[in-house]
Amino acid sequence: MQASAYRKIVVKVGSNVIAGENGLPDVAVMGRLVEQIAAAKKRGVDVVLVSSGAVASGRSLVPVADKADPIARRQLLAAIGQVKLINTYTGLLQPHGLLCAQILVTKEDFRDRMHYLNMKRCMGTLLQNSIIPIINENDVVSITELMFTDNDELAGLIASMLGADALLILTNVDGIYDRPPREPGATVIPVIDSARTDFSSFISAEKSNFGRGGMLTKCSIAQKLALVGIKVHIANGKTPGILTEILSGGSVGTVFVPQANQSKLKRWVANSESYAKGYVYINAGARERLLHTRKATSLLPVGITRIEGSFQKGDIIKIAAEDGEVLGLGMAQYHAALAQAYAGEKNKKPLVHYDYLFLFDTADAPA
Repeated sequence: MQASAYRKIVVKVGSNVIAGENGLPDVAVMGRLVEQIAAAKKRGVDVVLVSSGAVASGRSLVPVADKADPIARRQLLAAIGQVKLINTYTGLLQPHGLLCAQILVTKEDFRDRMHYLNMKRCMGTLLQNSIIPIINENDVVSITELMFTDNDELAGLIASMLGADALLILTNVDGIYDRPPREPGATVIPVIDSARTDFSSFISAEKSNFGRGGMLTKCSIAQKLALVGIKVHIANGKTPGILTEILSGGSVGTVFVPQANQSKLKRWVANSESYAKGYVYINAGARERLLHTRKATSLLPVGITRIEGSFQKGDIIKIAAEDGEVLGLGMAQYHAALAQAYAGEKNKKPLVHYDYLFLFDTADAPA
């Protein structure tokens, strides 16, 4: 049996893969996916599954009037559907001698380092015991600002958390096209460099039929993961044997090529943008040093021009140029009032140490 190209992967399965044309779960498709996961496990690959489908599973159990309150309707379907979804996976994995564990999360679970490490420890223990974590957003309590963009965002956070070799985003199209897929001559882009950012020029913002996301979301998440050293595949989950082919090194779908791997702490910082508590604006000299110095460089107060927001030591802050361009994220080493007092002064300790600094524009920054 050919060795796998990866040792640890996160597989994200979208609603459009699991759901059939009637919007209900397609157990045959789920079964084929589980067979490929089982084969990957036999090849020594740790697999974490981020699976949509709770609402679709709930829809197969109970009719809910369309005129019902949309939030209450989603909560009801997710609450009963998640039980069926995990039981379906349990039944499909059992003949292969595999166990799964259910993990339901919300954005709040990523809000601080302690919660982050607790989740990571749990998933690591499951993998050490050859148990497949099956993760989904907790749609029963996740509403409005507590919601992830979709499970693509959640899968990206999990892949970064676990230091996965790759994230496999399985959707219902063959990859990222160079123009709208319905246009004549449209072809799949096989490889996208992590520095590319012009996705909106050839990708529609159209959302999926059953999920909340779209290709722009997938590209944004894939690019961010590539910047922290994780390869991302976007491929058609309904294609027979697609997971096995990717793990065998086959050229299918679209691959986002990663840059040099970043530390575990930097990966956490990179995925904490939504929890930033303030802005730190820096002058042109500091910007040049951070982005283009060929050695590890911390953010020193001498380059800071102003502070916005109220943050404490350990909070995530956004680092911006004087024109407002956000350059990266960092973990503050002291509170906002002290940072304001130190702004522009020499010989003060760094506000953000290099080990806690992640820059978006890393093409010329130190690896």
